[in-house]
Order: sequence, then structure tokens, then C-alpha cells
Amino acid sequence: MNWNFRVLRGLARLTFAQQLILLALVPATLATLAAITVLTRQHLSNLTELMRANAQTVALQVATVAQAPLARMDRRALARTAQSGTYQPNVQQVQIWTEDGEIVANSETIDRARGDGLQVVVPIVGDDGRHSGQVMVEMSLAAVQSARRSVWFNVGLVLAISLAGVGLAGWWAARRISEPIRALGDAVDRLGAGEDASVAVEGTSEVRHLQHGFNQAARALAESHRLLQSRINEATAELARKNQQLEVASQAKTRLLAAASHDLRQPLHALTLFSDGLANGETDPVKLQRIGHIRECVDSLDRLFSELLNLSQLDAGVLQPQWIDFPLDRLFEEISRNFRPVAEQQGLRLVARKTDLWVRCDYVMLSRILNNLVSNSLRHTIEGGVLIGARRRGRSVRIDVVDTGVGIATHHQPRVFEEFYQVEPTGRQAARGARGMGLGLATVQRLAELLNTRVELSSKLHKGTCVRVPVRSAPPALPGPAASPGVAAIEEEESLANVRILVIDDERTILEGLTVVLSNWGAEVLPAQTRAEALALADTWAQPPDMVISDLLLQGGDNGLDVIGALERHPRGIGAGTARLLVTGETKPDRLREVASAGIAVLYKPVSPRVLRQAIQAQRAAAAQMVGA
Repeated sequence: MNWNFRVLRGLARLTFAQQLILLALVPATLATLAAITVLTRQHLSNLTELMRANAQTVALQVATVAQAPLARMDRRALARTAQSGTYQPNVQQVQIWTEDGEIVANSETIDRARGDGLQVVVPIVGDDGRHSGQVMVEMSLAAVQSARRSVWFNVGLVLAISLAGVGLAGWWAARRISEPIRALGDAVDRLGAGEDASVAVEGTSEVRHLQHGFNQAARALAESHRLLQSRINEATAELARKNQQLEVASQAKTRLLAAASHDLRQPLHALTLFSDGLANGETDPVKLQRIGHIRECVDSLDRLFSELLNLSQLDAGVLQPQWIDFPLDRLFEEISRNFRPVAEQQGLRLVARKTDLWVRCDYVMLSRILNNLVSNSLRHTIEGGVLIGARRRGRSVRIDVVDTGVGIATHHQPRVFEEFYQVEPTGRQAARGARGMGLGLATVQRLAELLNTRVELSSKLHKGTCVRVPVRSAPPALPGPAASPGVAAIEEEESLANVRILVIDDERTILEGLTVVLSNWGAEVLPAQTRAEALALADTWAQPPDMVISDLLLQGGDNGLDVIGALERHPRGIGAGTARLLVTGETKPDRLREVASAGIAVLYKPVSPRVLRQAIQAQRAAAAQMVGA
């Protein structure tokens, strides 16, 4: 079985032409060998019989001649008779025996070599019909052996010629059949490679039919391929046009959001400042309540603009993580301070669990992520509250923000992190009217990507939502100096009495609002709307101001950064001891990159008075530290 399997496997490795030649040679060889074997045996048998007949004839002749001498027992005559028999061709021995078996005459050839012989015995019959003796004639079979050698030589020659002829005929037939098939195989390979392929119609009728069918199929396939390629090219071009349109629409969206954000931030910022100015020193409860309503509206708008600002900063690519180690509890306390009043106003509980875990992360980015998550949870929670906690998970820390809100349906969960996607509010949530722009969770997701982490969400409708943010853990730091101002909020508000502040803004209402707020804090305000006014003030002051607060975009396409640069170059201008702060409503990506590369602290309108005062204190402290160094 194994031998047969090896034979079949060996045959399978042969080419089609080799198999055809082998198929022609094997039967022809077997048939030729069988025919030659039969004919050779017959020829040799006839030759042997002929030798036997010759021996019989010689024996009869000797018996006839030896009849009389044998009767007389004339040995000399019998010897001559036996010797005369050896003169015949191929006779190598003649013996004459008596009836008793006595050899009375023996003659052997001496002029030629002895070999295998064929013996024939013939009786010697007297005149009376009685046997008087026997004659034995031995014929040499050398002629038969010579004939056998000659026959086998001729057999080999004929067989070789026959096989050569059959092989050539088989090769011609195989080539005539396999060559068109090989050409078809090459054409199929070219067709598979996407090239045009056709074969010449030649050969037998069956092969011509196959070639004709292949050419038709190849033409049809080539036409389908051209049609498909044409459709692909059209689809590719259409996709490129759509992508270009989407890119243009995206850029237009960014420009529209930036322009709308800037134009709307300006009056909102002024409204923030004036509302604070109205509340300062006001004791009438009715007016204070109305001012409170104004502030609520301002805070709502501020939240919407903050979402736009975060999106613009991410689009501009100006946000890069600043990795530091800090205690997570410090961030939790800050979030608790910021959102506990909001939660209490809505009748909710906000719980930030104490933790001794430290993390390695960007403090500001992680703060934005958690602020967005807590704000979003409070907005969508009707009763119960929001819990913030942290747990160690291996080499990382998992921060959980859990609420008892309305929850998110399963089919909405994959899309809540998309920009501008919002789930329609229902019931008491809709009555509350607190809705964002659908950018909070999208910002969270993109900030998480910058921090090389992910945001995991699980929610059940009407049961609540849990959002998890894993961050890298860090070993607790040894007790030391307090955290830098960039991490910890400034708790105590320093007095701004006798602090000279140069304020540059081309919007008159904003300039007036800033003047009112800063004056209420005890500062001496130097207002200017243009570069020329700022430089004119520099010509008259006795000493540079302690701080410069400037808008980014000014009248006539002027730039607040350029104005600050001009003041630095002025003979009586500002120096290292003067703190610098930009307050702008600009959110275009290129402008954000320009501000980020300037290295000057920036606040984005609208700015609450509390944040403004903290920024002023922080920048004054940084400037004083630089002068001291």
C-alpha cells in the first residue's frame, strides 16, 4: 500500500506532458517486449528443431552405410563411416553402437571447439528387419546460441528504435496537447494579476473550443474589471470631494465657533464684571436676589463657553500634559469646594471620599476631566447625589464618579462621547432646563487620550451612571513645602491696595467693568483702549505698573502680545518686576497656539472676579519670585 502511494505521489509530481509520454511509452514497451519474446522463442525453437532434423538425417545416413560393416564387425570400416559423419556441418561426434551397447566406432571433431550439443540416436536395421545396433549423432548448439545472441541484439535494437519512435510520437502528441494548456495556465496567471490575457486559438477541436471560451471569459472579466475600476475611481473621487467638503465644513465650524465664542464672550465678560460691581456694597435683598439670578445666567453661559474653549484648545493642539506627582485628595477637596454649593442648591449630596493615594498625572487636565464629569452628573441627577472616590488597582488608581441620576439607555451609551451628541431630557430633568452643548464628555474623552488613559462608562436607565478613569499611581511624597500655585488654589485673598494695574481692552464696557472691579479691590487702575494710549501712559508714569492685564485682539488688528512687547521696549516701560496677564475671548486654534508659545498666563472670557483675583495674585507672586532670583 505504501509503495503504491509513493508511486502515485511520484506520478503526481510529473508534468502533464511527462505523464502523456509515460502513458505512451509504458504500453508500447510492454507490447513490444511481449511480441518480441513470443517471436524469439518461436524462432529459437524452430532453429533447434532444424538442428535436430539435421542430426536425424546424418544419423540415418551413417546407419545406412554402417549396416553391412556392422554385420561383418568391420571396425575399420565402421570408424571410417563414423568419421565421414563428422564432416557434416555442426556435427561434433558420431558413435556406432552394437545391439548390446558396445561402442564399436567413435569419431569426434578436433578442428572446432566442443560445446553444448544435441544428441540424436537412430537404430541400425538389417535386411531382415532386425535391429543390429544404433548410431548416435551429437550436433553442436553453437549455431543456436549464436542465433540467440543475434536475435537478442536485434530485439534490443528493434525495441530501442520502437521506443524512440513511440517516445517521439508521444512527445509530439503531449506537446500538441499540453502546450495550449500551459499557455492557458499562463494566461490565467496574467488574468489573476489584473492584466489583459488572451490565447491563440489552435490545436485540436476540443482545445480550440476551450481557448475560445477562455478568451470570451477573459474579455468579459476585463470589461467588468474596467467597469469596476471606473466605479472605484468615481467613488474615490466622490469620497475625496466629500472629505474636502467635510474638512471645509469642519474648518468653517471651528471658525464659526471661534468667532461666535469671541463675539459673545466680550459682553458676557463685561456682564460678569458689572454684576460683581452691582453686588459690591448692595444690601437690598430684592436687588441682591436679582443680581443672583443674573449671576446664575452668567454661570450657565460660562459653562457653555468653557466647553467651546476646551474643544478649541484640543483642536489647536496647545494642550500638552505636565506630569507631576500630587495627592489625589487635594483635587477631590477642590472639586468639593467648587460643586458642593451647586449640589446643595439642587437638593443633592456631593460626597468626595477621603483618600491617601497619590497619582502621577497632569493636575489641570485631570481636574478638567473630573469637573466635567461631576458637572454632568449634577446636571442629570434629580434626587440622591454624586460620589467621587478612588481605589488602587495594581499599578494604577481608578477614579470613580458615581451618580443616582436618570441613567443612559444602552443604545445611547456608545455615542455619548461624540461631539454635540445629547440625550433628550425627560420629566423633571427637562423642567429644570439645564442643558449643555454636548461637548463635556467629548472633551473628557480627548483629554483622557492626551493622558494615555481611557474613560469607562456603565449606566442603567433610571438607576444612575458610573464613570471610571484609571490613572497612574505614584508613591507618596515626603513631607515638605506646600504645593506650587499651579496645583493648589490660593486660599487667602491678598489686598490689592496701592497696586497699580495697567488694563488694556478695546471694548469700553469691559474696560469700565474691570476698572470697577479692580477699584473695589483697592487697586489703582490705568485704563487704555489702544497701543497709543498705553504708550502715552508710559510716557507720563513715574514708575512702571505692578501688573499689565491686556486683551489679545485690539482695535485695528493690533495684538495684546505686541503691545506688551512695545511696553517692554519703551524707555520707561515695564520690566521683569511687572506681572503680565492676558484675558481674551479668542478661541481660534492658531490664536491659541500663538498664546501658548508666548509664555504669558492667559484667562479666557468670561472670567469670574474670583478667578481673576486669584490669577492676579499668582502672577504677582511669580514676578516677585523672578525679581528675587
